[in-house]
Amino acid sequence: MTKIAILGANGRLGRVVAKAFIEAGYDVRAVTRGGKVPAELNGATAVAGDGLDREALIRATEGVDIIFNGLNPIYTDWGKCLPMAENVMAACRANGALHLAPGNVYNYGSPMPAVIGEDTPFHPTTEKGRIRVAMEELFRREAEAGRVRTILLRAGDFFGGTGTGSWFDLIVAAKMNKGVYTAPGPVDLVHEWAYLPDLAKAFVGLAQNLDKLGSYEALNFPGHAVTDLEIKAASEKALGRNLKLTSMPWWVLRAGSPFVAMWREIVAMSYLRFEPHRLVSARLVEIIGGVPHTPRDKAVAEALFDIGILPVADTGEQKAA
Repeated sequence: MTKIAILGANGRLGRVVAKAFIEAGYDVRAVTRGGKVPAELNGATAVAGDGLDREALIRATEGVDIIFNGLNPIYTDWGKCLPMAENVMAACRANGALHLAPGNVYNYGSPMPAVIGEDTPFHPTTEKGRIRVAMEELFRREAEAGRVRTILLRAGDFFGGTGTGSWFDLIVAAKMNKGVYTAPGPVDLVHEWAYLPDLAKAFVGLAQNLDKLGSYEALNFPGHAVTDLEIKAASEKALGRNLKLTSMPWWVLRAGSPFVAMWREIVAMSYLRFEPHRLVSARLVEIIGGVPHTPRDKAVAEALFDIGILPVADTGEQKAA
């Protein structure tokens, strides 16, 4: 049985990926700082390991075939990203493990390309974008030197799963129980979203087709390239009621950003909400035979259910006229 260590198994991506690999029959080791995992990861072996402690990470991943890198510091702690990436490379080298990792769209900077393919050049214009490019350059160097093989899958904003901390649960759906949909940007602008159960299945598909992949691959995951109007309509269908549309108060964040570190980091990446973009890939289909894709309405309904936002029939409310 193939052994895989999921780093950051308590995170919103890590827990969904861990669950997908458990269901696919892998021997899953869930690595978290405290050595505890959610009940939904029944079947995984919980192990303690800190991404900033190289020796602890090497011990936590001893003997595995694959290391999934789900480490993702909060926005104000991104200075930790590159040191963590270096420690993950050390763990992969020490154990002879393949490195499976998520990527994002920060690498492309502003203005964002409207359509992003695997050959779209990087042009980072923010500190976070430069950090991501540096991380991927590290992964490529390790692969080209024959030390660590990396398969990276690039995706848009996350939604779905029981974890928290995404734009979907913190902004878009934050007030839905009060009948309000919050749009982070222009309501008719196309934005790339990744439904996590689909993304997790794509990672499993890659792990099952390693013979078709090189020493370093950076693939795109085309998820749901949709507008806020489309997500709002899907949410209303799922909840059985109309939602009032409101906009995220960017002026408040911009005014307060000199004084609030998290707001400052969010404002620095605000261009992502105002510049249309979507991911495309022919390579992923070639490798795994088809991109996992839950229909939009079903994905939104399941994502809302996962974070406790229920249809009116389940809350006892009257359906909106």
